[in-house]
Amino acid sequence: MNRTIKQAVEIEGIGVHSGKPVRLRLVPSGGGKVVFRRTDLGGAELTLSPDRALTLNSTVLQGENFRIGTVEHLLATLWAAGIGSCLVELDAEEIPILDGSALPFVQAVEKAGFEELPAARPPLRIVEKMTVEEKGAWITLEPAAVEEGEKLTLTYAISYDHPMIGLQSREMALTWPEFVRDIAPARTFGFLKDVDGLRRQGLALGSSYENTIVLGEKDVVNPPLRFPDEYVRHKLLDLIGDLALLGSPLIGRITAHKAGHRLHLQAVHRLLSP
Repeated sequence: MNRTIKQAVEIEGIGVHSGKPVRLRLVPSGGGKVVFRRTDLGGAELTLSPDRALTLNSTVLQGENFRIGTVEHLLATLWAAGIGSCLVELDAEEIPILDGSALPFVQAVEKAGFEELPAARPPLRIVEKMTVEEKGAWITLEPAAVEEGEKLTLTYAISYDHPMIGLQSREMALTWPEFVRDIAPARTFGFLKDVDGLRRQGLALGSSYENTIVLGEKDVVNPPLRFPDEYVRHKLLDLIGDLALLGSPLIGRITAHKAGHRLHLQAVHRLLSP
């Protein structure tokens, strides 16, 4: 990860949970890290780190007396693009949801252009097999097979008792072209029956038919889908965003089964544990 962007680029939208408008600005940096800056809080900053992360129906970064929510789609884009040095400025508490996918972030960084930096960050390598699990969900981390070479291979499987989802699985090698084509356009999804409960908790206040695939009892309320298996592709997007907390490229194989942000974060900490 030895890239930044060539020029600043700005995006505006709303937070999917807060419902508040937010202006986001990605700024080139040669500092070698992804740094978040809250312009509405006098420039308060935090540097990307798994120790700063927690899960609250999304991935959230905790600063000194402030938070930045729903970071996973932006982080997935930066990590897949090899951008390890960038300043992320925003004037609210949450990254904008935009259309519910990472595609607008892809378009933004490609518009900004890429600039190579002199010092590349060495990759992390999975050297032994290990598993994290919780309540029937699990993630296995293992070394890459010889034939897979120096890359990260991801496999995700989901199972939902809904006729539009059921069992879905997908495997991918994490490259920028495959991410842009197959993963970034996949949107977040949710169930109509859960909306009232989420909003009573102060969540999903900015969720709408424009930024979320909404599932009724038997069908999709707001078709069409972008892919027949858009649901599992979005889970891969979330996983990539959470792995971006590592701050370095990763070589190996990761298989996730019915996981989510909480288990993703446990896997990240397991990778970094002595």
